[in-house]
Amino acid sequence: MEQDSTVELSIVMPCLNESATLPVCIDKAIRFLKDNNIKGEIIVSDNGSSDDSKKIAVSHGARVIDSSEPGYGNALLAGIKAAKGKYIIMGDSDDSYDFYDLNKFIVQLRQGYDLVVGNRFQGEIKPGAMPFMHRYIGNPLLSGIGKLFFKTKVGDFHCGLRGFRKDSVLRLDLQAPGMEFASEMIVKSVIFHYKICEVPIVLHMDGRERASHLRKWRDGWRHLEFLLIYSPRWLFLYPGMVSILLGIIFIDAVLFNNIFNIPVNLGMNSIIYGIMAIVAGYQAVIFSFFSKVYAESQGLIPPDPGIRRLFREFNLRIMMAGGAFMILFSIILLILIINSTGIHPPVNSINFFSTKYILLSALSFILGTQTTLAGFFLHILRLKGKGN
Repeated sequence: MEQDSTVELSIVMPCLNESATLPVCIDKAIRFLKDNNIKGEIIVSDNGSSDDSKKIAVSHGARVIDSSEPGYGNALLAGIKAAKGKYIIMGDSDDSYDFYDLNKFIVQLRQGYDLVVGNRFQGEIKPGAMPFMHRYIGNPLLSGIGKLFFKTKVGDFHCGLRGFRKDSVLRLDLQAPGMEFASEMIVKSVIFHYKICEVPIVLHMDGRERASHLRKWRDGWRHLEFLLIYSPRWLFLYPGMVSILLGIIFIDAVLFNNIFNIPVNLGMNSIIYGIMAIVAGYQAVIFSFFSKVYAESQGLIPPDPGIRRLFREFNLRIMMAGGAFMILFSIILLILIINSTGIHPPVNSINFFSTKYILLSALSFILGTQTTLAGFFLHILRLKGKGN
């Protein structure tokens, strides 16, 4: 739905069987609009309630939107798209947030912020409002990971009370259907360099008479999964680089006089495990670039000038040349080994010296092949990006 220039603020409440708390939430929101002389509306995005939530919402002055697809994120998306206001404030309809205390959000939105996130830890968490595991482990851990991965100062990734410009959020093309919607909004806002701030809020003990819709282990994992997927560096690049380094250390223990001075030398096993680590790590590093280029081509993240410069230097021809060099090195090494041992050497003549260099030749061949194929695939992804 298009914005209505006469409506400044839409307050969106996702709802699934909230008949016990919905009236007080709507009444507080309406009173906030009236007392602050704000032209606004209340939207209840119903996600398949089987109680009287929809009737109650209408009777208390809210506009009801039906969200056909189940899930917290789907309900919010339906409400956001239906909103008429320039600004939107979203909040759960279980009376855990005070809809009369929204001034701090509207002030920041009017000052030009694209996203204003409530922070329960900077404000107050009333007794019984948040379980111990969520308060001291789950939320701090996941928010800390989010801050680390995306270099943001947002300290409460999962707060359900937040305000934003409707046009800004719609440009993010949010997709998450469930609770991870909260993380997606922040992550994409950071990636697209939106203007973001936090405001302290109070979290109250909810007034619901049913069990929470939140499933801590499932939803926690989905949040973590989302953070990893949107951070190829932490999912692929950094683990891959660590794996390559470990592989080099293991191989060094046998081939290069133990430059790293590790106390363990497993002989031939060191080379085998080192090769495994290098191949796996190299593949992970390549996947980090695949993910980055694909995300850019699909418009999931904005273009990265650094990546573009990198691909100008390491284009298809350069990667093919690098791959060919490694394959050629592998073949030359193999020829030298055959020259010293013969094509069909006796079993007792296959010594440790020749075997370790056969493995090194195999490693060079594998890396050369991976580099060449990766060059072609990255070129295909870039062509798709240019076509879009």
